[in-house]
Amino acid sequence: MFWTIGWQSSTRNTIQYLRNHPALKFHQNWCGLSMSKPRIAVIGAGLIGLSAAVCISETIPTCSVTIISDEFTPNTTSDVAAGMLIPHTYPGTPIYQQKQWFKETFDYLFAINNSSEAPSAGISLVSGWQIFKTSSSAELPFWSDIVLGFRAMTEMELKKFPQYRFGQAFTTLKCDCPSYLLWLEKRLKGNGGEVHAKRIANLWDLQNNYDIVVNCTGIGSRQLIGDLKIYPVRGQVLKVHAPWLNHFIRDGDGLSYIYPGIHNVTLGGTREKGSWNLSPDPNISKDIFDKCCALEPSLQKAQDIKVRVGLRPSRLAVRLQKEILVQGEKKLPVVHNYGHGSGGFSMHWGTAKEAARLVGECIATLQDSLSKAKL
Repeated sequence: MFWTIGWQSSTRNTIQYLRNHPALKFHQNWCGLSMSKPRIAVIGAGLIGLSAAVCISETIPTCSVTIISDEFTPNTTSDVAAGMLIPHTYPGTPIYQQKQWFKETFDYLFAINNSSEAPSAGISLVSGWQIFKTSSSAELPFWSDIVLGFRAMTEMELKKFPQYRFGQAFTTLKCDCPSYLLWLEKRLKGNGGEVHAKRIANLWDLQNNYDIVVNCTGIGSRQLIGDLKIYPVRGQVLKVHAPWLNHFIRDGDGLSYIYPGIHNVTLGGTREKGSWNLSPDPNISKDIFDKCCALEPSLQKAQDIKVRVGLRPSRLAVRLQKEILVQGEKKLPVVHNYGHGSGGFSMHWGTAKEAARLVGECIATLQDSLSKAKL
C-alpha cells in the first residue's frame, strides 16, 4: 500500500509588485560600495538556502549570488516537510525574536498569496483546527495574533473529535514544497543569481572565488563545520491524494496531523531525536495512517499513498550569526543560517532577512578594509 518516492517563469509586473509590497520592502543600504560586485556563495539549496539567496540578491542588488549544493528539489529535506506555517518553539531563542521571524514570514507569504504568483509558488490559505485532549494543556501560542481568525473551537466543532476536550481554530498559510523551491530558484535566476551542483567539503575551498560564504547546510553543518549542537530529528510522513479535504487537523502534541495542500495531503508523523535512518518503516506508516483516519475517517478512501522520510536539522536555537574564519593571513567571512528544525517554513523569510543584513555588514567591513588599504 505504501511506497517511497523521491511554473512557469514569473512575470516582470508581478515580481515588481512583490518587491514594492510593504511586507516585502527591502532596504538597499549597501549600494555604492567601492567593491564593484561582492561575490556571495550560499551553500545549500533547501528552503533556507534558497530563501537566503533570493533575499540577499534583492536586498543587495550590487552583489552576485551563487547557490552551491549537491542536492536540489525534489531531494532535499525541505521537500519532505508539510510546509505549514504553525511555529515550533526554539528553547534557546527569545520568543520575541521567534515572533518577529514568524510575522515577517507570514506577511511575506500572505503578499504572494494575494498575487498572481500564488499558484506557481504553491502558496495557499488553509483553515482548520488544533485539538487537545485536556483543556489545561492548551496555552495561547505566541503566534496566535499573527495567523488569521484565531479563536477557541465551538462545541459543535468539537463534536467532530469526541476524544478531545478543547481546540483552537484559525487560518494559516501552506507552501507546496517542491513548487515553492522551484519558484524561489527561478526567482533567484531572474535576479541574475547562479546555481551550481557541487559538494562542498571545506568552506576554504570557496575562498579564492567568493568574498563571503553563507552557510545554509542544515544537518550538514555537523560535518562541514563540526557543529555538534545540531542533531537529526527523523520525520516520516505520508503524501496522499484526498482532494476533498480542505481543512487541516493537528493534534496538540504535534505528532498526528492532516495538512491539505494544492497537490496532495500530508499525513504525519514522527519525531525521532537522534535517528539518522532514512529508510521508511512500514509499521510507522500504518500507525500514521490509522491515527489520521481516526481523526478524519474519510481518509480511508485516500489514494496514491507515498512515504517520505527526512531528517530535521534541529538545534536548541537557530544559528544565525557572523563568523570570520582565519587561516594564516587569509580571512573568510561566513554568515551561518541553519538549525531551523521543524520550524523552517514558519521562520524562513524572517531568518533570510536577518542573514541578508549580516551579509551587508560583512560587505561594509570588507569595503572599509579596502578603503584603509588604499590610504
